[in-house]
Amino acid sequence: MDRKESDRAGGAGGSRETGRPRRLRPSGGYRELRSFQVTTVIYDATVSFCDRFIDKRSRTRDQMVQAARSGRQNIAEGSRAAATSSQTELRLVNVARASLDELLLDFEDVLRQRGFKQWGKDEPEARRVREVGWQRDQSDQTDRADRSNPAHHWRAYARWLESSDPAVVANAVICLIHQANYLLDEQIAGLEREFISEGGYTEQLAAARLEERRRQSEDRSQTDPTDRTDRTEKPPDCPACGKAMVLRTARQGKLSGSRFWGCSGFPECKGTRELERSVGSKRSDRSGGSDRSDRSSES
Repeated sequence: MDRKESDRAGGAGGSRETGRPRRLRPSGGYRELRSFQVTTVIYDATVSFCDRFIDKRSRTRDQMVQAARSGRQNIAEGSRAAATSSQTELRLVNVARASLDELLLDFEDVLRQRGFKQWGKDEPEARRVREVGWQRDQSDQTDRADRSNPAHHWRAYARWLESSDPAVVANAVICLIHQANYLLDEQIAGLEREFISEGGYTEQLAAARLEERRRQSEDRSQTDPTDRTDRTEKPPDCPACGKAMVLRTARQGKLSGSRFWGCSGFPECKGTRELERSVGSKRSDRSGGSDRSDRSSES
C-alpha cells in the first residue's frame, strides 16, 4: 500500500473524522503502510531473537535491535514529516532502507558464524514465507483495526518466528527483510515520482498562495465593477532561478512598506523584481543581496 492509498490519516481523511483543519499536504497514516507493518514484525522478531539466542552482554545484540528499530521508526517519522518536507520524508525512508540492510547482514553473520544454513531464494520454506506476504497483500479483507494491530501480522509468521531453532527464526527474518526492502524501494520510487511531478512543499505552498490571490482578485472584480485594475497579469518568472514569483511587502530598511515581486523559492533563492517594472524590464531584476535583501516577509 502506498502513501496515497493510505490517505495518511492526518490528511484529507483525518480532517473529516477529527475536525482538524485540512492541510496543504497530508501526512501520517503510516500504520496503514505495508512497509511499516512488515518492519514492525521484523523489529519484534529481532527483539525476540536476541532475547533468546544472543548473549545479553554482546554488543551485536544492541546493534541488531537498534537497526531493526531504525527501520521501523524512520518510516513513521518520514510519513509525519511529509506535511512540510518531501525531501525529509524521502531521506528518512532511505535511512529506514539502509538500516534494514545493516540488519540483514547481522542475521546473515549469525547464520554463517554458527554454521547454520541460509535458505536459498527458491527453497520451500523461503517460498512459504514469501507466499504469506503475497497473499496478505492480495487478499487481506480484515478490518482496518486488525490490519493496524501488530499481533495480527505476527500471527501470520508465528510458525517460523516462534520456532526453538535459531536458524529457522533467522532465515524467516531474512525473508521478511527482503520483502520490506522491496516495499521500501517501491515507496522511494513513488516519492521520487511525486516530487518530480508535484514539487516540494515550498513550491506547492507558493502555488497555492498564487491560486488564492487569483481567486481573491476575481472575487473583487465581480463585487466592485469600478475596479479596473488588470488582475489577469501572470506573475513574472524569477530572474535568478525561473520559478514563479509572488507579491511581497518590505517591512524593513529604507524601502519599508513598498511592494515588490519576490521569488516563491525564498529563502533558497532571493531573486526580486520591481512591481511597477515587472513586465519587460531588465533593469528591475535582482538576484538577491542588494537593497532588497531584507524584503523577506510576504504581504
